[in-house]
Amino acid sequence: MKPTLQAAILAIGIFTSLIPTPALASFPEAVAAQARGDYASALKLYRIEAQQGHIEAHTNLGLLYEKGNGVAQDYKEAAKWYRLAADKGSAAAQNYLGLMVEDGVGVKQDYKEATKWYRLAAEQGYAAAQINLGVAYMNGVGLPQDKAEAMRWYLRAAEQGDANGQYNMALAYSRGYGVQQDFKEAVKWYRLAAANGHASAQNNLGTMFTTGRGIPANRVLAYALFNLSAISDPSRENKAAANRNGLAASMSAQDIESAKELTLELKQPGNLLKVLDAQSSAPVAN
Repeated sequence: MKPTLQAAILAIGIFTSLIPTPALASFPEAVAAQARGDYASALKLYRIEAQQGHIEAHTNLGLLYEKGNGVAQDYKEAAKWYRLAADKGSAAAQNYLGLMVEDGVGVKQDYKEATKWYRLAAEQGYAAAQINLGVAYMNGVGLPQDKAEAMRWYLRAAEQGDANGQYNMALAYSRGYGVQQDFKEAVKWYRLAAANGHASAQNNLGTMFTTGRGIPANRVLAYALFNLSAISDPSRENKAAANRNGLAASMSAQDIESAKELTLELKQPGNLLKVLDAQSSAPVAN
């Protein structure tokens, strides 16, 4: 399973400790313009910075061209800007270029080259690239399949607090991919990813509470987690709402009301793990 990665505006100076780059006045203005949706201004300012060799301006120009923000969408132009930054060591650009090369968007598809770019970014500590490299190892795409190596890269991302890395760790333990199946370990990682707002982790943790795998069964908590996941990601691809509604058929009206109230507690920032721990010591609702 390959996690969906969304392009993000690069924070000012995020890679300054790794890549020396000129600190020019218009780069912060460009980032601010991009953040407020003024893509035309951002494009103009990034071009000025790019002419002066600002590496992350190259990367952000790639993002604008890839998404078609402030300019006609042009994957080849996006790949050009990503490559300029990637060649100079930008971990973000290396990861973005790897994605384009893997998918054959704007460039010739080449799985082996994609893993090269992922590795360069991953070795700099870029969590998204660590996950992408782990996925490549897990599936044997672009390099020999090595599930143990995949787990090592997932772990490096997870230990940085990356929700996708934590989710992939949980998924691997729950299904026995690259490690011995261990539901308790899966619950541990699902909890962390769920606390980081990962909707699929919230849904899967709800399933663990439903089945009692790796943790005592608790329908009220399961319902609340399904409900939270459905709120976090209301798309059709997320099965949390269906799971919640199916579970409700075997619950009392009082337990459903308690679960809805619990959802509100789980939604509070930084509260999910505290609520789960408190509920684990409370009488179990089944």
